[in-house]
Amino acid sequence: MPEPTKKEENEVPTPAPAPPPEEPNKEKEAGTAPPKEWSLGESPATEEQEKQNANSQLSTLFVEKPQTGKVKVGGNITFIAKVKAEDLLRKPSVKWFKGKWMDLASKAGKHLQLKETFERQSRVYTFEMQIIKAKENYAGNYRCEVTYKDKFDSCSFDLEVHESTGTTPNIDIRSAFKRREVKQQEEEPEIDVWELLKNANPNEYEKIAFQYGITDLRGMLKRLKRMRRVEKKSRAFAKILDPAYQIDKGGRVRFVVELADPKLEVKWFKNGQEIRPSTKYIFEHKGSERIMFINNCALTDDSEYYVTAGDEKCSTELFVREPPIMVTKLLEDTNAYCGERVELECEVSEDDANVKWFKNGEEIIPGPKSRYKVKVEGKKHTLIIEGATKADSAEYSVMTTGGQSSAKLSVDLRPLKILTPLTDQTVKLGKEICLKCEISENISGKWTKNGLPVQEGDRLKVVHKGRIHKLVIDSALIEDEGDYVFTPDAYSVTLPAKVHVIDPPKIILDGLDADNTVTVIAGNKLRLEIPISGEPPPKAIWSRADKAITEGSGRIRAESYPDSSSLIIDTAERDDSGVYKINLKNEAGEAYANIKIKVVDIPDPPVAPNVTDVGDDWCIMNWEPPVYDGGSPILGYFIERKKKQSSRWMRLNFDLCKETTFEPKKMIEGVAYEVRIFAVNAIGISKPSMPSKPFVPLAVTSPPTLLAVDSVTDTTVTMKWRPPDQIGAAGLDGYVLEYCFEGTENWIVANTDLIDKTKFTITGLPTDAKIFVRVKAVNAAGASEPKYYSQPILVKEVIEPPKIRIPRHLKQTYIRRVGEAVNLVIPYQGKPRPELTWKKDGAEIDKNQINIRNSETDTIIFIRKAERSHSGKYDLQVKVEKFEENASIDIQIVDRPGPPQVVKIEDVWGENVALSWTPPKDDGNAAITGYTIQKADKKSMEWFTVIEHYHRTNATITELVIGNEYYFRVFAENMCGLSEDATRTKESAVIAKDGKVYKNPVYEDFDFTEAPMFTQPLVNTYAIAGYNATLNCSVRGNPKPKITWMKNKVAIVDDPRYRMFSNQGVCTLEIRKPSPYDGGTYCCKAVNDLGTVEIECKLEVKGGLSFCRLLLQGVPPNIIDSYLRDLQSSNPEEY
Repeated sequence: MPEPTKKEENEVPTPAPAPPPEEPNKEKEAGTAPPKEWSLGESPATEEQEKQNANSQLSTLFVEKPQTGKVKVGGNITFIAKVKAEDLLRKPSVKWFKGKWMDLASKAGKHLQLKETFERQSRVYTFEMQIIKAKENYAGNYRCEVTYKDKFDSCSFDLEVHESTGTTPNIDIRSAFKRREVKQQEEEPEIDVWELLKNANPNEYEKIAFQYGITDLRGMLKRLKRMRRVEKKSRAFAKILDPAYQIDKGGRVRFVVELADPKLEVKWFKNGQEIRPSTKYIFEHKGSERIMFINNCALTDDSEYYVTAGDEKCSTELFVREPPIMVTKLLEDTNAYCGERVELECEVSEDDANVKWFKNGEEIIPGPKSRYKVKVEGKKHTLIIEGATKADSAEYSVMTTGGQSSAKLSVDLRPLKILTPLTDQTVKLGKEICLKCEISENISGKWTKNGLPVQEGDRLKVVHKGRIHKLVIDSALIEDEGDYVFTPDAYSVTLPAKVHVIDPPKIILDGLDADNTVTVIAGNKLRLEIPISGEPPPKAIWSRADKAITEGSGRIRAESYPDSSSLIIDTAERDDSGVYKINLKNEAGEAYANIKIKVVDIPDPPVAPNVTDVGDDWCIMNWEPPVYDGGSPILGYFIERKKKQSSRWMRLNFDLCKETTFEPKKMIEGVAYEVRIFAVNAIGISKPSMPSKPFVPLAVTSPPTLLAVDSVTDTTVTMKWRPPDQIGAAGLDGYVLEYCFEGTENWIVANTDLIDKTKFTITGLPTDAKIFVRVKAVNAAGASEPKYYSQPILVKEVIEPPKIRIPRHLKQTYIRRVGEAVNLVIPYQGKPRPELTWKKDGAEIDKNQINIRNSETDTIIFIRKAERSHSGKYDLQVKVEKFEENASIDIQIVDRPGPPQVVKIEDVWGENVALSWTPPKDDGNAAITGYTIQKADKKSMEWFTVIEHYHRTNATITELVIGNEYYFRVFAENMCGLSEDATRTKESAVIAKDGKVYKNPVYEDFDFTEAPMFTQPLVNTYAIAGYNATLNCSVRGNPKPKITWMKNKVAIVDDPRYRMFSNQGVCTLEIRKPSPYDGGTYCCKAVNDLGTVEIECKLEVKGGLSFCRLLLQGVPPNIIDSYLRDLQSSNPEEY
């Protein structure tokens, strides 16, 4: 029959209908051609198109392709494909196909399984297709496709399933039935399906496919579409193969071609593999005809075939059709009762054939939730209906590819018999109610109570098991009492029963404690309501100590209600505590219970607390619990405090104190306090306890500070210290000085009585001994923590070279006014006590005018009323044996200056007068800082100040009144003030009314140039090694002088250890972290065009870390200097 034109070489045969599953791969047989890629719906391939198809693959993704395999019927086989994932960002997409278009992903099940895995180390995706229990119709061509973005790869392979004896052909799973009305099939003669499809309406294609068992309708339609294409005439073939052939399964097919040249060699191919002669394939030559016979056609022979002659070929397709399945045993009409199991049976001509069941023309689709089940046993097919109902009455039919059968099912009600009726029941409250009946039929029914439907719930269950019906009620309630009726469905029969619920009396004590104790506060009213239950309502009787409590109006009485009983106590008292009994009684029984009533109150107040210890702002107190706790355990205590002289108590704790000890804090030292206690239980707070005895918080002082050695002789050590930082309200009574010898722990008190001074001499010490010293501060609260001297003290007098420590303010000229007191204190050092000598301007000092007082540590110059004659240079010499130290102090006594010598009127013009004067002879021993000029009208002679603080010796007075006559006077001024007298002009200046020619005075330019001069000299300075030091002086001059700093006559230039500043004439040299090497003579040199001036000073750098460490440890500076001098003399190279 006609069929589509030949396919491209990369097509594979039409897939078999069953879903194939898997078994291990096998190698391809020798001589077989590798599977080729294919696509559906393409036009016949030309050579040009074949080249394009060969290049259509964009990239190769497979690293291992599935291979052609063989398997026996019932065996397993697995096909494996592997894809390298090194260049892939995500998992590729893989599809498995059978034939041309069947996607096997939708066929996965018990016979076909698809798996995929990923190996992270090798980065390879593995895809597996496993066929389980292979069947004969699983044979055919398969294809695996892998895609990733724009990359594509495909591989085809074959599966051969060997036939075995007794194997029953399986149905074609691709033949699907459409819902249609059942029509009687009649035997028809064999017709050509291709001719039928070509002439049929497209809407009838599926009907024809089902009727004639076409398994690859989709492929046939594609080939049918290509059948009308015109092929070009072949030069090798005089007659080509028909487009398609169709044969029944088991039949024999004949392929014939006629050659244009009989000498050409002919080869036959199936799916691209050459066919060899065998019992199945038989070749014949008849003249120019070439014939191939295929015997015993099977479904695996459904494929593409082509024959080649020279460079040309022609192709065809073979379609193997399964024979139609016939109904061999028809359905029979059936009658059944409701609830019975109904089975409708039929037999077909083939085992495991695919049939469809219909009810009244509608297809029955069996499933897990369907009432219909289909059972297949070989050729026997059964439709099973469980629990048939009247709705199941209908016409049922079965349809196959070759026939159909129908039958009627009638379901009726069966006569109902009551096997076990319902019975009346009497049940105790809380017990189970079970109403049970049995009828002859397995049908459902309805339960009612008092005419209303019964609703199922957690407590009420309706049970239907076969012919038995139950109504079960857990934990029966009073509400469950009533008339119950069961009515079977579809029947008018009723089964009634009555349920009666009884309840013995019960006392419900759920609201009470585990020991049935009720607590009431004294003075409150108690109303104890106890819920009760029982049917009929029980009678309640209350009693105490076998004495009944009646219902009435007494203070203790009882009240009864249907669902409760109450005990009432008005104004509870402590004696009402005890055990009360309640007794219930009704027809169903008796019940009683004992209830304990406890009357509680606030506790008694505790006894007065005791204060056991006192500190600076705290104390420790304790107390005993109260004798009576009020019938409730003591939960804790509240503590209050007040000053003795106050009446205001203050709560100290807001959280209960669980212990009987407490430590009040934050009290004022030296103030008397009292404390008291409150006890607390669950009822409330007790009354306060009696106050404690008054107490005063006191504390010892902090340790004394700055304990240092003042002096040492061969038998004594003098120590000094500073008072404590914190003394407190108890004050300071004195000090106790203690010492112990090195190597012992025996501390000896140096002063038997307290001393109030911060200096004490320890006497009677052995020479060359070493002692440790400590001092304590003592007050009313006791002795403080001791202050220790950090190192042992050697008892031996040390010669200390003299050292004069001039105060900073005396390193410059000391200036005082006449009449003021002069009191200069100059500290010095030296051991033993040095000799002091004072001189003024190189001469001995007149002690009648100047008082000198010397002590062990300083010398004082005192002048009660200073006079200008006391000015001068005072030299001090301190001498200890062969050592001596000298220092000088400049004292300047100043007074107000005298008046200027002469005041002249140089010129008068207009309203102006030019004055000039000469400085005073007596400047008051201080520089003249300015002048004050006054004027007076000759008429009034009242003096008015015109100019103040004027620095020059000439001035012009302006804005005078014309016509007046003026006198002028001038006062001189220094740091002490204006001169007592003023110098007046001898002549007067008349401001003439008539105008006159003004003669401009001739002025000479003032010369502002000035040679450099130091207004503030450098002073000798001490510095500590490691700490920055500065040298300062001030200079003036015009033009601005150039400043140069020198050390030991060597200019300091570009030395990073020095920084030089100059601001408004103040010159500063900063020495960064000096060392003893930086000590020496420093000079500041100022130079301009008018001259040069220099000034010097000495810088002494103390010994670095050693000096600082000794100073911080409290060692006196004189001992440090002596120690450093000895060190310098012993190691001169290090300094």
